[in-house]
Order: sequence, then C-alpha cells, then structure tokens
Amino acid sequence: MNKYLVEIFWSNEDSGYIAIVPDLPGCSAYGDTLEEAAREIIDAQEAWLEACLASGESVPQPAAQARKAA
Repeated sequence: MNKYLVEIFWSNEDSGYIAIVPDLPGCSAYGDTLEEAAREIIDAQEAWLEACLASGESVPQPAAQARKAA
C-alpha cells in the first residue's frame, strides 16, 4: 500500500481528534484520543482505496509530504 501523509488535529466542535489523509478527498476518521484517531484512519484509508478501485478510478499517488520542523 502507498504511504500517505496523515494529519491529526483536535476538534473543539467534535470534542475529539480528527484524522485526515489530504491526498484522499473525504478520507477522515475520529477518535477520542490521538491514538484512536491514528488507528481509525488506517481502516478509513483502506476502505477509501477499496472503493476507489471498485469504482474503476485510479488510485492517487501520494503527493503531500510532512513539513520538517525548523
């Protein structure tokens, strides 16, 4: 499986952590903890990619890269 950048952030609105994969539009997951969001996004990413392949779409190549700390 391709390695995609995952962003995880706290959401006051949802009172939990949101994980997104910027290269996969709409691919997101929720967790009460950072660790839970990180685990959930793995399943969400797999489901997103399976749906993409099932629909005949091509799988996006990873484009986003993590920013290096200054």
